Amino acid sequence: MMDDDATRQAVREAYSSAARRPKSEHPFPVGRRFAASVGYPAKVIRALPEKAVEAFSGVSNLAVASDINAGERVLDVGCGSGLDALVASRRVSPGGWVIGVDFSHAMLVRADEAIREDGASNIQLVLAEGERIPLADGSIDVALANGIFNLNPYRSEIFHELARVVRKGGTVRAAELIIKYPLPQTERGDLSTWFA
Repeated sequence: MMDDDATRQAVREAYSSAARRPKSEHPFPVGRRFAASVGYPAKVIRALPEKAVEAFSGVSNLAVASDINAGERVLDVGCGSGLDALVASRRVSPGGWVIGVDFSHAMLVRADEAIREDGASNIQLVLAEGERIPLADGSIDVALANGIFNLNPYRSEIFHELARVVRKGGTVRAAELIIKYPLPQTERGDLSTWFA
């Protein structure tokens, strides 16, 4: 059985690989077709830089489905290639701000390239883990978490951080995949089933 830090490192390596080579084989779905399959409208996908779309690996169309308004401060924790951050940046304009946090340097490099290509000037990217978000208490109006809880063994800490950084009356929008039945004990420590 892998320990929590080893599990997180394996997940980081898998997502970094998707950032570097999105068209290669990965243990989870990636890209344009997948983004469409989880509900991102074709019009939204077409308007985004390919750098963001081709490495998308969330689990829902969270930035489209969430209530996000002009002028708000949005946190995209586990921002990956920047797809949700870019969608949110359009929705908070004018006057709003988006902060994308991810633990994969390779994903942040890709997200930065997508943001530069897009020309968005209201997005800041931060290399950090979800359980240690470097933001002030109550500084966020809306937090997005698109498929990060199953991939991080420090879930309780992430929830505590979200409760800390989101202002009173603010919103946390999260999407996650769940299994209907517990995995057999023999599969729980097997990294090959982690993304299944």
